[in-house]
Amino acid sequence: MGGVTSSMAARLAFFPPTPPSYELVRDATTGLVTLSRFPHRENVEVMTLPTRRGTEIVAVYVRNPMASSTLLYSHGNAADLGQMYELFLELAIHLRVNLLGYDYSGYGQSSGKPSEQNTYADIEAAYKCLEENYGAKEEDIILYGQSVGSGPTLELAARLPRLRAVVLHSPILSGLRVMYPVKRTYWFDIYKNIDKIPSVNCPVLVIHGTADEVVDCSHGKQLWELCKEKYEPLWIKGGNHCNLELFPEYIRHLKKFINTVEKSPSQRNIWRRSVDQFEPPRRSTDCFEPSRRSFDHREKPRHITDKGKNNDFRSGNLEKLEKLRISFASMEKSRRSVDCLEKSRKNTDPMERARKSVDRLDRIWAG
Repeated sequence: MGGVTSSMAARLAFFPPTPPSYELVRDATTGLVTLSRFPHRENVEVMTLPTRRGTEIVAVYVRNPMASSTLLYSHGNAADLGQMYELFLELAIHLRVNLLGYDYSGYGQSSGKPSEQNTYADIEAAYKCLEENYGAKEEDIILYGQSVGSGPTLELAARLPRLRAVVLHSPILSGLRVMYPVKRTYWFDIYKNIDKIPSVNCPVLVIHGTADEVVDCSHGKQLWELCKEKYEPLWIKGGNHCNLELFPEYIRHLKKFINTVEKSPSQRNIWRRSVDQFEPPRRSTDCFEPSRRSFDHREKPRHITDKGKNNDFRSGNLEKLEKLRISFASMEKSRRSVDCLEKSRKNTDPMERARKSVDRLDRIWAG
């Protein structure tokens, strides 16, 4: 039964771009590896990393000579390194950080199949690479998890007591909680972030859009409330699931956070005291409605959820789990990206979206 549930969760949660947005190109003479869509840059390295589960993932390391921190970026769903590459360059430059981004197993040109456990092995391999290949120390690393990427980010963060910081961008409480307003954790759920975040010891910044129709803003609010070491959150009014980097306050707040966590412990006590006095956000129709029952805009199957929501999760018998499986299967027919596959993406080339994002960031930073 566990294998069936795990397989069902994987079909529901993971949507790697098909076909991948890039290919790996290896120079026969130098052995240099690049992404097919982008020319080689002196400060960028493309590599493949083995994981403990036998897969091989693709990673991109962007070096900034002015950096004192390194960002380990776990991207969202329906995206791969080819789509994230230009944003990685911009973040590394303007935040003055080194940045390592990677593709999950089954994404881009990474081998294997997507699964919750594989993503945990993937981020471990990326973290090990930072330590062994680039000499990064735990206390200088910032973990950045976007949406589904918040799962592997918090899994690793809960086991690293000396991390510099964590950034959660449109994070989820858990996979099941995105679809159903459940009040407890079930064994077949995936990415149980709500149970892991109290174990994270470093400063945590939460960023979420108030108009997010994929992962309701209440997910970010609840995770922020459970943080041990809170940093002032950023609720972007009108921001949805895929466009937060286009808002001027996104880069300003993120840069302020990184500058703060890079200070000495005594200097950081100042902002800790200010956060202790920070008034928790009030409930509003803008941001903190109860979690919507949509994982990726799946509204049509809602009647299945409403009909038996009070009984399905109180009973642990196989009959109720089978009903849940059928509900998931029906959702699969209308599946879209958990993170970024909105209507506009149907008619928009991913590179054009990336260019628009970078252009907008350039205008912001130029000003």
